[in-house]
Amino acid sequence: MRIISGKLKGRRITAPKNLPVRPTTDMSKESLFNILNNHFNFSELTILDLFSGTGNISYEFASRGAESIISVDGDMGCVNFIKKTAKELELNITPLKSDVFKFIEKHQSSYDIVFADPPYGFTQEQFETIVKGIFANNLVSEEGMVVIEHSKHTPINHLEHFSFEKNYGGSVFTFFEIASEEEDEDDDE
Repeated sequence: MRIISGKLKGRRITAPKNLPVRPTTDMSKESLFNILNNHFNFSELTILDLFSGTGNISYEFASRGAESIISVDGDMGCVNFIKKTAKELELNITPLKSDVFKFIEKHQSSYDIVFADPPYGFTQEQFETIVKGIFANNLVSEEGMVVIEHSKHTPINHLEHFSFEKNYGGSVFTFFEIASEEEDEDDDE
């Protein structure tokens, strides 16, 4: 994988082959960050990266100057790899080993962007639980955004706070915002 933009642009990171991951492709990642770039100034952002895997998305946020990044994954190998890489590259990423569902349920902070890339094999119900839990537990700030990466075979655009989605081959990024619901209400008046 490579970092697409920011202070580490072009830097290649090689993850161990034995990690249970499916990294976001460079093309999809570039498209995602082009969208986010139109909504946010990265230097002021707090990020929560759920199911962070190799840390691919976290490194991109850090390279672009995000204020702080929490990377959560249930696999100790992934967490150790992120910790090692963040230290080597001097990135402000805090990796945490946790079951993501328990983390969502118990965590007390909110973030400007919550990104989640659960295993594509998760059920529809599991994807819905993630999105609903993020909003129910106030993990995203009022002006923030939730981005879920998922298979095109697992639609989640019917959930509350849905804003828009973008398809990239077999992958979909679905975006959720608290503000989008308020804007819809304003349009009705």
